Amino acid sequence: MLQPSVDELLALAGETARMAGGLLRKHAPERHQVEHKGTVDLVTEVDRLSERAIVSAIHRVYPEHPIQAEEGTSRAESSSLRWIVDPLDGTTNYAHGYPCYSVSIALELKGRIVLGVVYDPLRDEMFEARTGGGAKLNGRDISVSPTGRLTDSLLATGFPYDIRTDPDNNLDHFARFAFRAQGIRRDGSAALDLCYVAAGRFDGFWEMKLAPWDVAAGALMVTEAGGRISDFAGGPFRIDGRQMIASNGRIHDRLIEVLQERTSSSMKGDSFHGG
Repeated sequence: MLQPSVDELLALAGETARMAGGLLRKHAPERHQVEHKGTVDLVTEVDRLSERAIVSAIHRVYPEHPIQAEEGTSRAESSSLRWIVDPLDGTTNYAHGYPCYSVSIALELKGRIVLGVVYDPLRDEMFEARTGGGAKLNGRDISVSPTGRLTDSLLATGFPYDIRTDPDNNLDHFARFAFRAQGIRRDGSAALDLCYVAAGRFDGFWEMKLAPWDVAAGALMVTEAGGRISDFAGGPFRIDGRQMIASNGRIHDRLIEVLQERTSSSMKGDSFHGG
């Protein structure tokens, strides 16, 4: 049996994400059945609808492929590959009618992400990347920003679901960056945040306690667009890790420096300046 090419798999991922995005857009005006996985961690019936549609679309073509998805895992026999799926990244936004959410699909082969797509159904923006093939937005090449100073940078971040119970909740980092960056945005879809870094709309992004389906496609987007990813200490990034920095590469070391500072030093005057 012939193995599918990366181009064929990428095309399937894009078609599937676009189909799932259409479902999200169609059902967005409805009153949603919201369940709580945690105090501030939501899931709706549309998350599950989108996930079932994605799993069905992939298994219709490749029934033996394992799929890891946010609302459950479709298991198969041991395989060197797995699909990693977020059927609705930005569920809280979606449940409140805030227009910022996406579908994210990535493929991991022998422990490495080899392709990824992120689709924004409201703006009809399809971000896609493949290893060694660059990153694209609606078929056109994209690249990270040229911004070289933190003080001139627009950053993005998010907060973990246990923000109310765990003091390691990113509020300290947010406060320090608020004094150093030109601006910070918290839009609620890590997948889109990473794509915006890849497209040069954001200069950097940091977040903690993310899951593989939040970052798998977006991380590849950043590196293929010429950016850099790491953990908070500058070490190798892993999709199952607990920390992530993504940037245009030019401000990356400054992001690491700020994230490594102790909270007690953040209120010293001179520490608020520099780029």
